Amino acid sequence: MTASSKPKDEIVQISRDHGYLAKQLYVVFSTPVDGIDRVMENVGVHLEYQEYLEAEGIMFGAGPNWTDDEQRWEGDGMMVYRASSIEEAIEIAAKDPMHSNGARTFRVRPWLVNEGKLVIELNYSTGKFSMS
Repeated sequence: MTASSKPKDEIVQISRDHGYLAKQLYVVFSTPVDGIDRVMENVGVHLEYQEYLEAEGIMFGAGPNWTDDEQRWEGDGMMVYRASSIEEAIEIAAKDPMHSNGARTFRVRPWLVNEGKLVIELNYSTGKFSMS
């Protein structure tokens, strides 16, 4: 019989043993309730809330999800939060005006960040900044 899951602590320990980041974050999948119009009505207050979360150091990243052909936006998006628990992440997401006003519904999933690379370049002479 094959196991269908492993305990969280075991995976975190394997990650740490390999020297990986093992940073616990929370991903919020946000989906329109009744089409794009209600989403658009709430975009302004939603973005203000996102900027607040960013200023407070809660927001790790966020943005819209395009359609699979990469040509349109149907109103869904994804946010990644720094939180102490899934309960706290749910509380943060519930306060988002996009959700509290009923334009979108959401689901929160824990995400253990292990691998990846962030490249930041600042050219002193020109003051140009780039990130990839």
